[in-house]
Amino acid sequence: MKDSKDLFAHKSKSWDMNSKRVKNAQSIADMIVKNIKMDKDMEIMDFGAGTGLLSYFVAPFVKKIVAVDNSPSMLLEFQNKCDEFVCETEVIAKDLSTETLEQKFDGIISSMTMHHLKDTLSLFHKLYAMLENGGFIALADLDSEDGSFHSDNTGVFHHGFDREDLEIIAREAGFKNISFNTASTIAKPHREFTVFLMTAVK
Repeated sequence: MKDSKDLFAHKSKSWDMNSKRVKNAQSIADMIVKNIKMDKDMEIMDFGAGTGLLSYFVAPFVKKIVAVDNSPSMLLEFQNKCDEFVCETEVIAKDLSTETLEQKFDGIISSMTMHHLKDTLSLFHKLYAMLENGGFIALADLDSEDGSFHSDNTGVFHHGFDREDLEIIAREAGFKNISFNTASTIAKPHREFTVFLMTAVK
């Protein structure tokens, strides 16, 4: 794995202690469940799963969640608490910016991960290929921002996204029924940042 330095190693233990992060994950999960018809036969992937905050809130609605992340330390935290999840779980350490996954899923969820991947179109093609026909994506990330969301922009390739631009990229990759909702607002001392949820189907 090229450049496999774990940028989140020093953050993984305390990641879930940030109540804003928990609240954001819960808001996104609520919006996913409201907009996607989930069922207990579904096997879904949480892309950029981290410590499993989003997975935790979606778990009651699906059969299995496969957590994919390129940070082994984050995934270790995920594994440490997956007994608390009310669905089956599996953990895969993979960097989807450079690697592929041959599994197929009924849906792919993600929170605050896309801005860490440089080539958004390539990512959407990969996600499309990993979905069963009729499968969904539900991806949450920042609306376009001025670069001040992160105190350190190492590993950040996009300062949020313009919704219309993202819709064009998703269509190019083959997705349809694309829609956006504002899922959450994250308040920082200097300003507020909005988080969108983008849903689409294969």
